[in-house]
Amino acid sequence: MNKQIISFVLLLLFSCLVHGEDPYLTFEWKVTYGTNSPLGIPQQVILINGQFPGPKINCTSNNNIVVNVINQLDEPFLITWKGIQQRKNSWQDGTLGTNCPIPPGKNFTYHFQVKDQIGSYYYHPTTALHRAVGGYGPITIYSRALIPVPFDTPADDFTVLVSDWYSKSHKTLKGLLDTGRSLGRPDGIVINGKSGKGDGKDEAMFTMVKGKTYRFRFCNVGMKDTINVRIQGHTMKLVEMEGSHTVQNLYELLDIHLGQCLSVLITADQNPKDYFIVATSRFTKESRVATATLRYANGKGGAAPLEKKEAPEGWEWSLNQFNSFRWNLTASSARPNPQGSYHYGQINITRTIRLVSTNGVVNGKHRYAINGVSHTDPETPIKLAQYYGVADKVFKYGLCKDEYIPPSGNEVITIAPNVVNVTYRNFVEIILENHEKSVQSWHLDGFNFFAVAIAPGRWKPEMRQNYNLLDAVSRSTIQVYPNSWAAIITTIDNAGLWNLRSNVLEKQYLGHQLYFSVNAPNTSLKDEYNMPDNDILCGIIKDLPHPKPYSI
Repeated sequence: MNKQIISFVLLLLFSCLVHGEDPYLTFEWKVTYGTNSPLGIPQQVILINGQFPGPKINCTSNNNIVVNVINQLDEPFLITWKGIQQRKNSWQDGTLGTNCPIPPGKNFTYHFQVKDQIGSYYYHPTTALHRAVGGYGPITIYSRALIPVPFDTPADDFTVLVSDWYSKSHKTLKGLLDTGRSLGRPDGIVINGKSGKGDGKDEAMFTMVKGKTYRFRFCNVGMKDTINVRIQGHTMKLVEMEGSHTVQNLYELLDIHLGQCLSVLITADQNPKDYFIVATSRFTKESRVATATLRYANGKGGAAPLEKKEAPEGWEWSLNQFNSFRWNLTASSARPNPQGSYHYGQINITRTIRLVSTNGVVNGKHRYAINGVSHTDPETPIKLAQYYGVADKVFKYGLCKDEYIPPSGNEVITIAPNVVNVTYRNFVEIILENHEKSVQSWHLDGFNFFAVAIAPGRWKPEMRQNYNLLDAVSRSTIQVYPNSWAAIITTIDNAGLWNLRSNVLEKQYLGHQLYFSVNAPNTSLKDEYNMPDNDILCGIIKDLPHPKPYSI
């Protein structure tokens, strides 16, 4: 750790002691290439401090997180903190719309607070196709000591990152998309970067003691497929989903869609021996399966052979499971007041934005669009262009309309930065409509939303009578089944620039995303932080003088 970083850490610690700030957790990450064998064949992966998956961030609600990321790759690199809301601080969001990427051989220090959040999340790269080969890892935010949790403290807390996986390098995959081809089907499934074969020869990934209860945090960090998870011989009690405590229903099988995280409790109440954690791809022509070994301490005997036990084909079963997820109204979240004290169903909707997915070929290459606009990242990040007052030279607002109007004749797609203005503190309804034959999954930075409905067909205003306006789970990721729609509602109470993106890596790279620009009426530190002094500058603002900072 160099002298500059040591001085920065000491300054933070001094500030914490003098001003009574929440605790600081400081990390230094070196991002490098390395060789690993996720599917049993050596290939290049992205390591953080020599680890794949990357280091786990364990923190507590309201902690301040400082991560010095040193890019030792041969390409620009950037990390986003999926599900972390970055209150008033989209400068730390780590998307190409908010930040310049870290050049090779350089570093950038992220500094953010996990304000009023708990739960299970993860981080991943946002540059090129880097997340196809690693650079991701878990984030766990625990409740503060005085905030009650609606279950007893488990004996241990395990993270399970499931993902589909390609054996090709990220540069090869990027080359496919850049030349108009598709990534195709993934080559396998990995669990925490490994792909057990279910033959009883794999080392145990987790160990339990009979009679004790454990928390397993599952995240689908993949690129293309929904993944179904189960644990041989054990029932899973759902307790948390992306920072919300849920009604504690029991499940034998759980669909985890791209980008989604959830927590379950498992009680070690079976014969003490080995069992498999099983991850299976969903909605694919051929199922891909990976296993991880769960071992009872002092147990005798290997896991039973994998039995044929999969979720039913089609997505009706998955939709019914979604409808079974409920917000725990009596449980506290990051704050002591019950989750149900926020009556979202009684708030009048001030704006409806209906987003329809389309796709087509532009100049010989496939593109994905939202309401006819296929996003492309400008050389100057959108947020920096706004801050420096040169937005009109970088992008145009309003290309994406609130209502999709199909063009007459051939499908028309506009390739441009996709930026939508939304009014600060409005209560917005967003409809995500999927006209494709595959499952979509969407993530919204900066906010949690209430996932009030998913249904087949096309959305119409009268569909609102079927919304769950009482106990829909507050979350930041939502799936949309083929030829279906999903409705989410949220309060736009976080000033900044926030990315709505497809979790399907190919579609996201080829334009399936947009940015919501949220500006407070008065530019003030009460609503949004200033650009950090260490921010990397690029594009047309690189040599411009710094604008006047915000004040209270």
